[in-house]
Amino acid sequence: KEGGEVVTWGDPDDGGDCSGVADRLAAGVTAIYSTCVAFAAVKEGGEVVTWGHPSYGGDCSGVADRLAAGVTAIYSTSTAFAAVKEGGEVVTWGDPACGGDCSGVADRLAAGVTAIYSTNTAFAAVKEGGEVVTWGDPACGGDCSG
Repeated sequence: KEGGEVVTWGDPDDGGDCSGVADRLAAGVTAIYSTCVAFAAVKEGGEVVTWGHPSYGGDCSGVADRLAAGVTAIYSTSTAFAAVKEGGEVVTWGDPACGGDCSGVADRLAAGVTAIYSTNTAFAAVKEGGEVVTWGDPACGGDCSG
């Protein structure tokens, strides 16, 4: 809505009920992203607010401190999110098997990412200089080592 307020509807377990974070969605939201059952809103200043199915992106509490400011874009698979921050750091959450856990390549995602692409269950990040870093389901693009 005008002013950046978010209004939700639909299945309450899959993102249709944002009452748990409604106070944080009352104003200032500039963009909303989704998995198949969760949402992530970016507010002015780059704070991220999530709701929906907790295992599939609706709960970012494990990385909330890193999503408090500076997020410029969010990308998604069917059940995970990847946020790019100012400077190109990537922060992930959601289903670990579908890209919600980038710990195996986190050192390569600490800075310099310019774009992210996704399949249903994997991510590919492009860095300054053209390096590509992948994570998620190896059978669906999450492993480019071969």
